[in-house]
Parts: sequence; C-alpha cells; structure tokens
Amino acid sequence: MELIHITKDNFEQEVLNSDKPVLLDFWATWCAPCRMIAPLVEAIAKERTDIKVGKIDVDEEQELAANFRIMSIPTLVVMKNGEVTGQLVGVRPKDQILALL
Repeated sequence: MELIHITKDNFEQEVLNSDKPVLLDFWATWCAPCRMIAPLVEAIAKERTDIKVGKIDVDEEQELAANFRIMSIPTLVVMKNGEVTGQLVGVRPKDQILALL
C-alpha cells in the first residue's frame, strides 16, 4: 500500500476504523533521524499489504501528537482495533519495526 498522510480530519476513518493494523510514523521535516527512518517506513508500506502505514507530521498535527504523548521523534506506534499495541522511539532497524507489527 501507499503511505497515508494522517491528519486529525482523517484519523478516525484511516486509523480507528481500520480493519487492518496501522503503523503510524510521527515525524517532522526538520528531524534528521526521521529522514533516516523514512525509507524503511516507505519500504514496509510497499511490501506489506496486510497493514496500513501512516505518517503524522507533529508540527502540522500537534493535537494528535499530544494525544499520543509524543515526546521524541521519530516515534512509531502500532494500532490494532483502535488500540495502541506497540511503540518504538528513535531510529530502529527494519526487523525491529516488523517485530512490532
């Protein structure tokens, strides 16, 4: 699947009401570690059709970032059936990200 740009306007539809697990990447354009992990997140989005992958820009979506208590970026959050089931903070190898799913 393609990456989905998640906003407060589409969060309920794309994440909470998703019939698939959702990997959320909390990031910002100025964040170097976020740019380092971006190719891994994009690869996972293309390789895994059984999940959704969404990116949330913490500068544009401060309310969502606050709701998830995001203190450091990049932060990856997995949600299943509207519930958080896992979280990783910082740059991690692809196998750790996949294990979170």
